[in-house]
Amino acid sequence: MAVFSAFGAGVDALLRAAVEGVTGFAPVERFDVGARRAKVAAVAAGAPELVRELVRAVDEACDGAGLSRSGRADCQLFLAIHGEPHGGADAFASSIAAACGFAGARAYTSACVAASTAVADAAAQIAHGRADRVVVAAGYLVDADQYALFDAGRALALDGRVRPFSAGRSGLLLGDAVGALVLEAAGASEPLARLAGWGRSGDAYHVCKPRPDGHGLARAIGDALHRGGVQAADVGYINAHGSGTKQSDVAESAALRVSLGDAAAKIPVSSTKSIHGQALEAGALLELILTIAALRAGRLPLNAGFLGPDDDCQLALVLEPAVADLEYALTLNVAFGGANTALLVGAP
Repeated sequence: MAVFSAFGAGVDALLRAAVEGVTGFAPVERFDVGARRAKVAAVAAGAPELVRELVRAVDEACDGAGLSRSGRADCQLFLAIHGEPHGGADAFASSIAAACGFAGARAYTSACVAASTAVADAAAQIAHGRADRVVVAAGYLVDADQYALFDAGRALALDGRVRPFSAGRSGLLLGDAVGALVLEAAGASEPLARLAGWGRSGDAYHVCKPRPDGHGLARAIGDALHRGGVQAADVGYINAHGSGTKQSDVAESAALRVSLGDAAAKIPVSSTKSIHGQALEAGALLELILTIAALRAGRLPLNAGFLGPDDDCQLALVLEPAVADLEYALTLNVAFGGANTALLVGAP
């Protein structure tokens, strides 16, 4: 796996920031925010280019898996990408696939569950014997148009911090994310982790608002645990969606209580968006990579920005540096339209 974020290129830099609670939020200089209510985001230094960072991440992930250029000739690229790049998402995905030597590509544009949906689709293809491996990549670099849209919608936190599940939370903040990972059938190479289970569901409740009782996300969590043959008590860490918005965090807390029962009050929970921001279509892949890195290191990412408890979000939040011998971890994502995903990763 490979990643690029506000902390630059590399998984280690991202993990170090997450476990130490160092946030990437800073004044935006990439474009003019003078007319905006909010002024910060988690953006990388310099002027990164999406295509260049995507190709670099894919090549790095493939190198780590021992997947040579010739070995990619019969392999598909599943790419989660924001919006409609020049020529359209399908054409953009095909161009990245061609640049990296893949047989073909599939584009995913389903908001904050795009990358996790791509991972679940890839895993299902491998599990059913339709592919030996699939490379999943995703990319979003904070841009002026989306920044203006979220700012106009009063969704951005004006105090410059994302505060998931905290009293006094006031919204989300955007962040850069480019990542890639190689999914393979068991035994293909030495694994970083196992994708033990996955679940997907739809609320069919509201175009923007989450279902307050959390039952949609709870179904996705339950399906992921069932597919992996894992009990709630076996989960050692949850990287929650945790957008830092008032309604979403309450609904997600309800979903955890519904799906995990008494274990929901004991399992360590944090939202790494409090560190790296919300990266739209690319966010779920960044969070999966960070969850795998945390599982391997046995260190828990902090739930940064916490001001005080919210009675509607009673979870075992990671508020101090912590180590843990993790066997399983969950990473959760939700999106506008009521889409929910849960990915269960296990130690190799």
